Amino acid sequence: MKVILSTLNAKYIHTSLAIRLLKAYSEHEFDIELAEFTIKDPVMNVVSDLYQRKPDVIGFSCYIWNIEETLKLADLLKKVLPECKIILGGPEVSYDTPYWMGRSKSVDFIVMGDGEETFHHLLQEIAGDQKYHYVFGATYRKGEEVIVNPGRPKSDLNTLPTPHRFPDDLPDLGKRIVYFETSRGCPFSCQFCLSSIEVGVRYYDIERVKSDLLYLINNGAKIIKFLDRTFNINRNYAMEMFEFLIANHGGCVFQFEITADIMRPEVLDYLAENAPPGVFRFEIGVQSTNDATNELVKRRQNFTKLSRTVMKIKNSGNIDQHLDLIAGLPEEDYASFRKTFNDVFAMRPEELQLGFLKLLRGTGLRNEAAKYNYVYMDHAPYEILGNDIMPFSDIISLKRLEDVLEKYWNAHRMDHTLNYLMEHEFDSPFDFFQEFGDFWEERGWQRIGHQLEDLFTRLQDFLTRRGLKEPGIVLGLMKLDYFLGHKYKPRKIWWEDRVPKDMRVSYFKRLAEEPSSVSDDFAARHLDERELLKFAVVEEFPFQLNDLLEGKEIKESDGQGSLLIVLYQQEENEVPVFYSMPLTVTSPR
Repeated sequence: MKVILSTLNAKYIHTSLAIRLLKAYSEHEFDIELAEFTIKDPVMNVVSDLYQRKPDVIGFSCYIWNIEETLKLADLLKKVLPECKIILGGPEVSYDTPYWMGRSKSVDFIVMGDGEETFHHLLQEIAGDQKYHYVFGATYRKGEEVIVNPGRPKSDLNTLPTPHRFPDDLPDLGKRIVYFETSRGCPFSCQFCLSSIEVGVRYYDIERVKSDLLYLINNGAKIIKFLDRTFNINRNYAMEMFEFLIANHGGCVFQFEITADIMRPEVLDYLAENAPPGVFRFEIGVQSTNDATNELVKRRQNFTKLSRTVMKIKNSGNIDQHLDLIAGLPEEDYASFRKTFNDVFAMRPEELQLGFLKLLRGTGLRNEAAKYNYVYMDHAPYEILGNDIMPFSDIISLKRLEDVLEKYWNAHRMDHTLNYLMEHEFDSPFDFFQEFGDFWEERGWQRIGHQLEDLFTRLQDFLTRRGLKEPGIVLGLMKLDYFLGHKYKPRKIWWEDRVPKDMRVSYFKRLAEEPSSVSDDFAARHLDERELLKFAVVEEFPFQLNDLLEGKEIKESDGQGSLLIVLYQQEENEVPVFYSMPLTVTSPR
């Protein structure tokens, strides 16, 4: 009996841990192949590939991002492989299984919850006596009737074979994200999250975990993303893992979901002092800072402690942080969400993701949707369209904000400019992104593509129409950010008042002759005039850039100008470096 385990990943760089877990558990008894695709692959290409493998059984791992495409695949495959058994599993189909069996008559079985033991038992019955009523954790068809068997007890994780040692995976380890779990379950009860349904947390033996991680690192893995819902819930386990990864990272990057308000001070101190820059990345779900909202969704959170943790990590400069918000939670109206956004943005996380509430099957909030008058999509991803205090008009306003937040802040294309605008020109970060997002849609830019310079000119268009208190300072910072956004000296400049060529040559001559007038660090580079012409750009600013970057209050009307010097291809990582010096009467102009 030939078995294929398949899934549609969101992107090519993603990999499926689920189908590898199933293969590892059952390959000793069955002929099992893995077949991964993406949701963007043409459906007929996927059907053709699977058809030519001549399977007797196909199992699909299902999530909100792939369920609709998976159902289409199942229906087409049943037409061309009518004798093939089609099995669905995964979090999206583990709840309301009769609904899914009704959605597609092509689906023969559904595996609910932990899949390893249930899937293995199901394969044994398909190949054997077909006594499906014995397969706890499975849903199946008996004629026209859909039978939902009792659930199966949770697996002892240490009885499951490792899914990380398949030879076929080795060539792509460095090209794709490796998903890894050290535990299953979540200690919290957030009513919008599927993880809250399973009570308690189960762990893999830590020595086994270390062994698998070393194998992956030594074989070239570049990014490992831990799927644990709260990696730091067990302080001792997390601390031992952090110590191990710091000692053995080998240049690999590790991503964790952590709960920031329970992070112990000694763990924070250790990470601040020992974590190598860029090796760890933390994802922190804040969701809301509205206490009434958090209480309604059974989310325990101390925002003061959370903020202290985030800022401690941020100030260490070693670990990037990705913070999550959810718009549309109960009792969170537009004004309340504005406060939530500003509360969180005040910490200036490296990335802030604005998500919209999804009423997932099996969650408490979906079961209570009528209580809050939720209107939401019938099919995955079940995103809300409004509720009793946040109408659809507010949702689409926040969608516009989210669009420019992703393009500008999360992409880090102009951090100096945005920070200045939000601190000096707009009432709050929320107001900047919302006003800009509204302008962006008004101009129809959401329907067309953009290059780097387009992002600058479009922001300039918005700011020109709105008006600024210090337009010269903002334009100067935009120029700085534009220069810093290039690995090599840019040929294309989007502003009109560039320093003329003869003046640039004069500046380069002086910089070569008097490098210490800039700084000792600049002088230590020993760049001659020819090298400066090749690797440097200069720009005049009508304000003192160094004073501004040091946090001093300045105005363009102060009359103190400065010269920006940006150097390219001088560092091993090819990141540009910049310097600034006061413009004086002895300057070329």
